[in-house]
Amino acid sequence: MGRDESIPPEAGGIGEPDRAFFGRRKGKRLRPGQEQRLEALLPQLRVALPPAGAFLDPPALFPVPVDEVWLEIGFGGGEHLAAQAESHPGTGIIGCEPFVNGVVKLLREVDERGLRNVRLWDEDATAVLAALPDASVARVYLLYPDPWPKRRQRKRRFVADASLAEIARVLKPGGLFRFATDIDDYAGWTLVRAARCPGLRWTAERADDWRTPFPGWPGTRYEAKAKAAGRRPSYLTFERVRPV
Repeated sequence: MGRDESIPPEAGGIGEPDRAFFGRRKGKRLRPGQEQRLEALLPQLRVALPPAGAFLDPPALFPVPVDEVWLEIGFGGGEHLAAQAESHPGTGIIGCEPFVNGVVKLLREVDERGLRNVRLWDEDATAVLAALPDASVARVYLLYPDPWPKRRQRKRRFVADASLAEIARVLKPGGLFRFATDIDDYAGWTLVRAARCPGLRWTAERADDWRTPFPGWPGTRYEAKAKAAGRRPSYLTFERVRPV
């Protein structure tokens, strides 16, 4: 989950068709076992998008009954997604990640833990967002996305007015959008744009609310590296509200 030395974490974005919101599609050469999982398991878990103009039936994507559905955009190595899926077997989780090496890491977790409440999309996350019906998911996670720190790169950030409007659209009333970053500029960027989104409300009431990890947070390798480098992560939670 999130950025580390080998996994660019972000999967797609809302905006112009030629905008690139993620980095490399593939890193180190896959081992034979990873290639085998990719060929055998990914087709079983990949979300089949509906025809243009139609919508997914999110609960029907899973072979087991689920009480609600969550979406994780850019799951990186899948640590967070796998931990949540194991802890919440009654919740279906759709994970989006275009980086092949990250996908195979999650496939291993799904295989070895026997997770049946996970579905994957290994292309642009905006395609899944667009295919989700209104008020159809209970949570959306965007964790440690690439900050694209240079000024000329910032248009590549996933968080934008249009993407937040889409996230608000697919969230159920009372649903949560959770965003984590160790880059202060990206935290501020997100707060400014979320404040312009009438469907989202930042839930923080005190500093500890954004300094403390989300409940059930498993931690990640990248987060540990960020802290070791002296960067303090921010954990922002936004609630889906009815516009006033």
